[in-house]
Amino acid sequence: MLSLEDYKPIELEDKPLFDKHYKRYPPFHSDYVFTTLISWMNYANYHFVFYGNTILIYSKINNQIRLRPPIGKRKKNIFDQVLKLAKEQDVDYPLGMIDAETKEWMKEKYPKLFFKAHRGFFDYVYLTSDLAKLQGSGYSKIRNRVNKFKKNYNYRVEKINKDSIPEIKKFLKHWYIYKNCESDVLLKNEKKAIIYSMDHFFELKLDGIVIRVDDNISAIAVYEKMNKDTAVVHYEKGSPYHDGIYKVINQETAKILQKNFKFINRESDMGLPGLRRVKMSYRPHHMIKVYHVEKNNLNNVNQ
Repeated sequence: MLSLEDYKPIELEDKPLFDKHYKRYPPFHSDYVFTTLISWMNYANYHFVFYGNTILIYSKINNQIRLRPPIGKRKKNIFDQVLKLAKEQDVDYPLGMIDAETKEWMKEKYPKLFFKAHRGFFDYVYLTSDLAKLQGSGYSKIRNRVNKFKKNYNYRVEKINKDSIPEIKKFLKHWYIYKNCESDVLLKNEKKAIIYSMDHFFELKLDGIVIRVDDNISAIAVYEKMNKDTAVVHYEKGSPYHDGIYKVINQETAKILQKNFKFINRESDMGLPGLRRVKMSYRPHHMIKVYHVEKNNLNNVNQ
């Protein structure tokens, strides 16, 4: 019988196991990508177990454990055990990050379950060609910002390499000081996550670009393959002193990725109104919806 003691903290050494499993069951949401899991360990304290040819994950934030459905072939006996563990957790929603297909399967197997959409964690997915070309009236304001930047600044695009990592970390240090990240829990932990990603950039098989203005790094983008037709952009940071630089690095990233990927996943807005407005302004092709089950509802369900 499955117990929480079977789970262990995710470590960098677990990447080959996740990579092998994800070849058969690619991550549907950015929060399941291994880079996300390992980089945000300081904040979310992810644990996992390889159980019955599935991967089971839970997060532990502020001592509150929230479980996730199995990753792999759906087997009711394993779902039963995850639901049992979820019932034992004294949190508002003990089971979350459920994708739409799994939700429909669970509704059939557990008809008393009620699923609540978790809007703040919906991933934004764009056509790579849209972000690369910025064509049509819907992108006119963004195009104007890009053109203004190109007129005002001399810049060049470079791929991230071993030699640029120390300079990128210096750029990030100044960026987070400017943003006063120590006063914001998410920014404070994002800083730890991105520094971890830069420290293990090549071990995590990440890719990315920098934009240099007058030879200085003024923006970075970090991304990787998520599945066969989608790349995920994990981080995007730009200098606050160069108006329009975020629009430019967004487009330059898409220009590179359009050679190999139909879609770009730009992750969620975390429920932040300003970030939501920006992500919506780029006209997403679709959203990857996720759902959770609340504690009161879960207690009424018999496996």
